[in-house]
Amino acid sequence: MKLVTAIVHNEDASTLVDALLEKEFRATRFNSSGGFLKQGNATIVLGVEDDQVEDVLGIISANCHSRKQFVNPMPPIMEPGEFYMPYPVEVEVGGATVFVQPIERFERL
Repeated sequence: MKLVTAIVHNEDASTLVDALLEKEFRATRFNSSGGFLKQGNATIVLGVEDDQVEDVLGIISANCHSRKQFVNPMPPIMEPGEFYMPYPVEVEVGGATVFVQPIERFERL
């Protein structure tokens, strides 16, 4: 048994959960936020048999896409009287970060 934890972009979370449910994988979604851009994302958690891990990873890969986005960087700490004009920076967001961990015991009560 494995615990699959996928951290995905908010825009991909609903379609990912729908695709997992369509293939009869039960999943739990938590709203979370990232540290780098401080934007919302979702954490999807599901328990699967060892031989189903590749199927789940395939579904995640097919439904979670990276994309480019412009963000305004945080201004640096400035001295009084200084002027800082932030320029948007293009960054790549989205995709998925996936952790697969062994599970010693699983029960559905």
